[in-house]
Amino acid sequence: MERFIESVMYSARWLLAPIYLGLSLALLALALKFFQELVHVIPNVFALTESDLVLAILAMIDMALVGGLLVMVMISGYENFVSQINLAEGKERLSWLGKMDSSSLKNKVAASIVAISSIHLLRIFMDAQNIEPVYLKWYVIIHMTFVASAFAMGYLDKLTKH
Repeated sequence: MERFIESVMYSARWLLAPIYLGLSLALLALALKFFQELVHVIPNVFALTESDLVLAILAMIDMALVGGLLVMVMISGYENFVSQINLAEGKERLSWLGKMDSSSLKNKVAASIVAISSIHLLRIFMDAQNIEPVYLKWYVIIHMTFVASAFAMGYLDKLTKH
């Protein structure tokens, strides 16, 4: 009975595969949104103010960072929790493929969230005149919470590896 339960639990990891596949669809949706933003900016580039152009570019950078985070979680998560990715001989292979354990993935996700939050906060500050001061304060508090959390996770990881 114990072997059966362990076998079922071990096989249950394959329930994650459709989730990681769904992340690839989310990446497609993000790419479509990126190009929608780009198509909106290009024809209006001369009509936009400098700050509006910078805001649009920051929005696209934000989407690129989220896309990178999606790829990292999708591929590393699949490889760490479901199955090793076996690419055909001679295929291009990402340098970190097979080297990122769940601990390093967690730290990279935290760093990515801080980077995404930083871009978002910069976008907020670029448009600060249109934002209530109380909301600005909360944006900074939330960002600093992300920064402190990422720092704490990295520090704890460093302590546990020694």
